[in-house]
Amino acid sequence: MKTAIIGSGTMGSGIAQVAATAGCQVKLYDTQPEALEKAKAKLDKILNRLIEKKRIDKAEKNRIQNNISYVNSLKELADSDLVIEAIVENLQIKQTVFRELESLVSGSCIIASNTSSLSIASIASALQKPERCIGIHFFNPAPLMRLVEVIPAIQTSEEITDKVVKTITDWGKTVAVAKDTPGFIVNRVARPFYGEALRIYEEGIADFATIDKAMKELGGFKMGPFELMDFIGNDVNYTVTETVYNAFYQDPRYKPSFTQKRLAEAGYLGRKTGKGYYTYPVIPKERGTGDEESPNHSEQSQDLLQTIFERILVMLINEAADALFWNIASAEDIDNAMTKGVNYPKGLLAWANEIGIDWCVKKIDELYDEYHEDRYRCSPLLRKMKRED
Repeated sequence: MKTAIIGSGTMGSGIAQVAATAGCQVKLYDTQPEALEKAKAKLDKILNRLIEKKRIDKAEKNRIQNNISYVNSLKELADSDLVIEAIVENLQIKQTVFRELESLVSGSCIIASNTSSLSIASIASALQKPERCIGIHFFNPAPLMRLVEVIPAIQTSEEITDKVVKTITDWGKTVAVAKDTPGFIVNRVARPFYGEALRIYEEGIADFATIDKAMKELGGFKMGPFELMDFIGNDVNYTVTETVYNAFYQDPRYKPSFTQKRLAEAGYLGRKTGKGYYTYPVIPKERGTGDEESPNHSEQSQDLLQTIFERILVMLINEAADALFWNIASAEDIDNAMTKGVNYPKGLLAWANEIGIDWCVKKIDELYDEYHEDRYRCSPLLRKMKRED
């Protein structure tokens, strides 16, 4: 399949690598020639590192590189079978690009967006043939993360959805099909990991390091919420939260935090700026090298750590249950999305069954009784499951 990627940033380059590794002829497009050169050099470095780790040999490196061509004219994408857009999260810009692209490609070309939170239906509405449009949401880094969310719009034809699911599966990824609702699966279900951690901090219950410690030591998460927000970038994470909150008509479950808003406004974006919830070296190091500056963990009682962990976990479980209740995706796809899309230690629905639905309902009701906020309403699905036990 002749594949084109629009945008040569980290995500676009990663998707190009995935497609090229799977044997596709790929055109990576960017308006800036220097951005393309940077992407080409970065891929060379990544492949050399894979050779050093003995995961590929030089012949495989050459094959992958030869499968990618770098272009700065949209007209070069005219013969594509599949185009995946990975540019700025701005609806108007995406629609403008899609309109121009549609005038160049064939009628059978699939036009997809890698958006993480925008409406696929809105993006598709810019096309003369919106039935060819679909969401294909990769996670960063695309070559390493196993999950891809596939999001059909209400306009998308079933044939296009089936083709895309098969293509992405053939590329070696695990596909989760999601309804076109704000945040899809992962960026919706994961909101309490950040939001409830921020809420606990703002209430003065615990500091950043203690909350991170609870989630890593008791929950088995690879990174705590504040470490992860610093890694993602407070500007990016805040924007996704705000987008989901507004898209859900200001549902209090997704309410953004003033703490994060102020950090973003101050330019304390996390590792990329050297300061966020924690302070980092001036030049951010790559994740997983083992030499990054670790936050100082304050000594706290085990009871406090358990309280923090249980509160965030039950909010995550409640969100996953609600996604299933509203038919956003199947139970299997929701759990796959969280374990393979954001490396959660367990699928949240499986976790709920393991610790008990009664426990989940009791915990969420305790939070509601304490705060009397709709933020802590129990999912109808959890209540139903409790009655059926």
